[in-house]
Amino acid sequence: MTQPQQVPKNPQETHLNRARASIRQALSWYSNLRKPGQASANPKLAALVKPELEVLTASLNKLDHNMIVIAAFGLVSRGKSAVLNALLGQKILQTGPLHGVTQYPRSVRWNLGDKAQVELIDTPGLDEIAGEARSQMAKDVARQADLILFVVAGDITRTEYQALCELRQAQKPLILVFNKIDLYPDTDREKIYKNLQQLGAGSIQAKPLQPDEIVMIAAEPAPVEVRVEWPDGKVTYEWETPPPQIDELKQTLLKILNREGRSLIALNALMQARDAEEAIAFKTIDIRQQEAEALIWQFTKYKAVAVGLNPIAFLDVLGGTVADLALIRSLARLYGLPMTGYEAGRLLKTILFSSGGLLLGELGSSLILGLGKSTAAIASGDNPSNITAFAGSAIAQAGIAGYGAYAVGKAAQVYLEKGCTWGQLGASTVITEILAEVESNTILYRLRQELERNLGMADD
Repeated sequence: MTQPQQVPKNPQETHLNRARASIRQALSWYSNLRKPGQASANPKLAALVKPELEVLTASLNKLDHNMIVIAAFGLVSRGKSAVLNALLGQKILQTGPLHGVTQYPRSVRWNLGDKAQVELIDTPGLDEIAGEARSQMAKDVARQADLILFVVAGDITRTEYQALCELRQAQKPLILVFNKIDLYPDTDREKIYKNLQQLGAGSIQAKPLQPDEIVMIAAEPAPVEVRVEWPDGKVTYEWETPPPQIDELKQTLLKILNREGRSLIALNALMQARDAEEAIAFKTIDIRQQEAEALIWQFTKYKAVAVGLNPIAFLDVLGGTVADLALIRSLARLYGLPMTGYEAGRLLKTILFSSGGLLLGELGSSLILGLGKSTAAIASGDNPSNITAFAGSAIAQAGIAGYGAYAVGKAAQVYLEKGCTWGQLGASTVITEILAEVESNTILYRLRQELERNLGMADD
């Protein structure tokens, strides 16, 4: 009997589902900060992390509503509002010849029927707002956006290039929109386009922009004078505004939304969740610093005494490792951060190998001393003077074990400050998995290349 063929899963749906599972897991973990009776419950801390918990909740809601956010950035008079009006097919956003018509970010819905739900965000010119306010506005809007449109109207200026590089740090896919092409002859237009392909990548070392990453349009073409001949032979001249040349941008956006729109939503939600979890971890560690220090010293003393008195070398090493794992998990419980035994083991291994061999060297020294101590213990019955050798080895080994425990505890704090975004459903893990699956013909591929340095991904 022929088995029915299994229908392959839609990668975009898989990405959405992974993102939902990751954020739900995070909300489940961090909700303990508010529950009375939990070891990690703390009213003061719960109030401090309320904004981050709201970000996690909002990110999950965004995934459920499947809403794609596209934000337009650029300098004054580059035509950002006109570009969005041309996409909408009607003049909703105010435009005009004066600088600074758009004074604050404004969002509108772009109705694409059943294809997708899209929110377009118009922003003020990046060069018309004071330094800190401009930077904060750009960060806030870019954080919300799943996709960024950066609008230029010719060769990139130094100010534009700086603003573009800053926006690329938001780690969002970006399309460079070359607007007002009607003002340039064909030869100049092509020359500018080639320059924009390289500069728009945000780095001289980066690969030039691909066709889906740069488009040429005229959102609001300049009026042209036309000659009108009347039936009576009279000739007049009138000004006529040509229709917008927006089809290239519209088709590019529709192709991206159909091909990878839900993956864009998933990645943006995960990035916001990752940042929120790291902020929760940092605030938690900051408020419980004294308790953590006391806990580390407590484990340091226990480990030193236990290892120093134990006469069997192998059990010294084993017991010391178990103590270090218990310390890591105890710190995580104190902070209210999730940590399984498997993750604690991975973290301990990372700490040992990232210490420049120092802790591994201490471990080896402890083993050698442990063997000497075991030999002295065995021989102590024949020669009581060996007890002195046993005590000397035990004291030295206890000191090494205590140092190791303290070093592991302090290093664990550093890793915990980054939040528990690792693990099977950790936000960073799922981001890495999604980007590892993107194809080279997608707009997410450039984002993958940019993030490889930060996430340590190996290029396929």
